[in-house]
Amino acid sequence: MMIEKSTTRHIRIYTAEVKNNELVPNDKVLTVDVDPDNEFNWSEESLQKVYRKFDELVENSSGQELTEYNLRRIGSDLEHFIRSLLLQGEVSYNLGSRVRNYSMGLPRIENPEAGGKYT
Repeated sequence: MMIEKSTTRHIRIYTAEVKNNELVPNDKVLTVDVDPDNEFNWSEESLQKVYRKFDELVENSSGQELTEYNLRRIGSDLEHFIRSLLLQGEVSYNLGSRVRNYSMGLPRIENPEAGGKYT
């Protein structure tokens, strides 16, 4: 059995489970890896929101084949969800990350001259 996977910029989904830090193929289990390049700063709460959204999306696609297309759709929906967290300020860019391409939009930087407003 091969592992099906879907990789987007910040989400990797596998038809596998993690055992002893290894991915073991399992066509009945989906495993998600969020932000593998550490492009964002996460609170435990914001990360749990992504996991809950993942569970919701998986539940909504219950009964469908675990094809690369269906996995990619879940990954794309999670990308949009992460972007909404970024726009709401629940997640921020990790400016110390080795990867800095601001793929979800430019970071908001506080501008003291703007009276505490973000630019």
